[in-house]
Amino acid sequence: MSLRIKAVVDRFVKELKEALEADIQDRIMKEREMQSYIEEREREVAEREAAWKAELSRREAEIARQEARLKMEKENLEKEKSVLMGTASNPDNQDGALEITVSGEKYRCLRFSKAKK
Repeated sequence: MSLRIKAVVDRFVKELKEALEADIQDRIMKEREMQSYIEEREREVAEREAAWKAELSRREAEIARQEARLKMEKENLEKEKSVLMGTASNPDNQDGALEITVSGEKYRCLRFSKAKK
């Protein structure tokens, strides 16, 4: 009877070891699959991040170009305004002259005539 019990115990231990080994192999496979999945997701995220950064850089460059163009246009407009806009004053001049300042230059106008249409 002890031989029979020993054989049953040995078979039980063998089956238990096989089941344990199969479980270990299954866990190793699942861990490898999970690691592969994580690496793939990290690659996808890195690719999207790189694409996003490239798009952001392109947009920032475009904004900088537009800001420079607008600054130039504003400066040109200010120059045109300073040329076109003058200030006129008539500070009680005894000779009745009108003083006009255009672009920082003062002019005195003694005679006026109506503009022709």
